[in-house]
Amino acid sequence: MSNGSLPLAGVIALLWGAMYLVTQVLAAPPLGTGTTVLIGAGLTTALVVGYPSALRGPRSKGRTRSAPARLQQGRHGTTIAAVGRSMPLRSGLTADGARRTAQLLQPLLSGAAVAITDRERVLAFAGPGAGHHRSGDAAAPPTAGALSRGKTVLVRRGGELGCPAPECPLRTAVIAPLTDGKRTVGTLQVFRCDGALTPRGVVEGLAGILSLHLELAELNRRQRLAVDAKLDALRAQINPHFLFNTLNTIASKAHTDPEETRQLLVRLSDFFRYVVRQEGHFAKFGQEYFFVRTYVSLEQARYGERVRVRYDIDPQVLTARVPVLIIQPLVENAIKHGLTDKVEGGTVTLKARVDPLTRTTSIRVADDGAGIPADVLERISNGERRPGDGQGLSNIAGRLASLYGERYRLDIRSSEDGGTVVDLQTPLG
Repeated sequence: MSNGSLPLAGVIALLWGAMYLVTQVLAAPPLGTGTTVLIGAGLTTALVVGYPSALRGPRSKGRTRSAPARLQQGRHGTTIAAVGRSMPLRSGLTADGARRTAQLLQPLLSGAAVAITDRERVLAFAGPGAGHHRSGDAAAPPTAGALSRGKTVLVRRGGELGCPAPECPLRTAVIAPLTDGKRTVGTLQVFRCDGALTPRGVVEGLAGILSLHLELAELNRRQRLAVDAKLDALRAQINPHFLFNTLNTIASKAHTDPEETRQLLVRLSDFFRYVVRQEGHFAKFGQEYFFVRTYVSLEQARYGERVRVRYDIDPQVLTARVPVLIIQPLVENAIKHGLTDKVEGGTVTLKARVDPLTRTTSIRVADDGAGIPADVLERISNGERRPGDGQGLSNIAGRLASLYGERYRLDIRSSEDGGTVVDLQTPLG
């Protein structure tokens, strides 16, 4: 999975379909529509993390500043996949994006037909009736109601669809508006041939996800998501295995604890929204702190009591400006490479202080985990890289160097079976 988005799209489509079948078809009684939609929302939210914020391989430009630091890298190989570079509707409400989206959704809706329109015409149609419902046709008459009111329209009789073809198999429709943040720009339409209505909540949930894609496309068009290559590379450190393992954890809880399932999906959505929408190179520590806690809660849902995290945060540091997406990778390294290799797990401590005299912000991430082998630590401290060493902290060091020059410190102390301590000090902003 080192090229393109098709592998990711396929895996997520399978997971989405499997969760829908488990929660609505196989479960007795079926789970509530809200829970099912939230599960689908969590899966599709993963697609948001696309290019330029892809879950893809790190891009290194040679040797980075070693500083007075020893830079830890993973001991289990580079696992960042190049995925998510092309997604339906990520480029806006285009005919090609609509076609791929309709083809993706139609098999998941138990044979229902799916159409996507702009404000005037059908951009794509998939499913029964495709022989005479074609892209470029005028949108069905009920579409105008969804566009003008910005609300879902239910069509319960085939005659109200306005299709002139006497052999048209379509009998009902649920038409939900699509927005790009402020404007209603089109609709998602789901038709049935058996006289039943596709659950309104399912269609509205899918329309909400597609609208998020359109909003991101609009943000891209306005150049509000532009960041430099190093920040993009740091965002790429989000490991795809973390995503899929989290989704599997959520799926396993869908039957036993629907409320926890809902909460985990909300946290997963918050996690990726922050990654995608955070603009610029700096954020308040309080924002990064909330992001870290969201990440930790997802990992604890998977590992349970094996992962323990202590927070020792000076309230004064909450308003300090720190480089965006710097703290979470340090905590992730501690959990992934320190604690999960130990059967009994361990504890990660996040400590942050502000020194008004030296005008610096100090952040420490420490764990009592497995530690870094001496040869790997020595190799990385000398700026050398080998396959399997990873590049996470190298990317962090590169960003810090470009932002602060020589005005930062990144120190790592580690010993096998003795844990690891990472100290970061930056100018107070």
